[in-house]
Amino acid sequence: MKIAIITETFLPSTDGVVTRLCATIEWLQKNGHEVLIIAPDLGIRKFENAMIRGVPAHTLFFYRDRKFSLPTSSVKKYLQEFCPNVVHVVNPALLGLSGVYYCHHLGLPLVASYHTNIPQYANYYHFSFLLPLLWQYFRALHNQADINLCTSEAVRHELASRGFKNLYVWKRGVELHQFSPQNYDQEMREFLTKGHAQKTLLLYVGRLAAEKGIEKIRTILESSSDFCLALIGDGPHRERLENYFKGSQCLFTGFLHGKELAKAYASADIFVFPSITETLGLVILEAMASGLPIVAARTGPSSEQIADGMTGLLYSPDNLQSLIDAVSKLKEKSIRQEIANNAYKEASKLGWDESSQQLLEFYKQACKETESKTPGT
Repeated sequence: MKIAIITETFLPSTDGVVTRLCATIEWLQKNGHEVLIIAPDLGIRKFENAMIRGVPAHTLFFYRDRKFSLPTSSVKKYLQEFCPNVVHVVNPALLGLSGVYYCHHLGLPLVASYHTNIPQYANYYHFSFLLPLLWQYFRALHNQADINLCTSEAVRHELASRGFKNLYVWKRGVELHQFSPQNYDQEMREFLTKGHAQKTLLLYVGRLAAEKGIEKIRTILESSSDFCLALIGDGPHRERLENYFKGSQCLFTGFLHGKELAKAYASADIFVFPSITETLGLVILEAMASGLPIVAARTGPSSEQIADGMTGLLYSPDNLQSLIDAVSKLKEKSIRQEIANNAYKEASKLGWDESSQQLLEFYKQACKETESKTPGT
């Protein structure tokens, strides 16, 4: 099968969407499928054996930390040259608008996937007055697709309530060959704790952005001198966070990748995830696969990944004391180890093969949907 993937973000950017796409593309190619990637032009021309058709990218005023590609007729040209059997538009917004339009124009089967709750982000960037228009816009885009994929059941329910159609849940996965408790590294722990390896090391991995609620973690550091924190990642909120955490036991590492990231996960004690805007939170699975207990805000997507009291602890996002209590409970090493073991066992069931195979079946289903609409078939 020839598959064109049109995405608003790709390498060298780093986030859960890119991680999932890379794992999926690798699996598709390994199983004999040909993939073309259409993405913002960030200087990379190829991933594995998949060609990347770059579209000029620009920094936009509302999010200066990342470059975006605007709608363009180049997408039509790339699709006509490649002649795909199916097109997958990932997070259709700007570049994805072109993908949706030209798929419809060319009569190509279309799968769209929803990974980022952009309308919800509007509350954090002073655009809440645009919420009705944003939902209308994204609903109109997604409802052109034969198949719409969500990364959690909670998001599927929300989108269905807002009039999105043809909704399915795309199974989650994690790179089990990369993340493991065996990656524990004493030198990495010394680095992340600033030489205080005896302390309980809290870890956050992800984009440093306003909607992630990272400031809440400082309340834990203020509750006891037994804790220290490492924030791994970067983003538009970093400078403000550095000022906010000044004087506390907190280290900003910037992005870590590959073996260094795997070591960081495995060398920590507790993974803390305060975000309430996620559609999944892939880093939760990476932490679980690394043998970490999770403390996360109780939301629909996090509740689907974390069995409260078994693989992690969920706290009320409106109650900071419940966050402190959850983390403090895990200071007890025996409790922490039991939950960490449960988390590892659960994550070990979730490699990328099943998720990628499921996606391939969705592609085939979209092709059948298009074929059934074609006159004379």
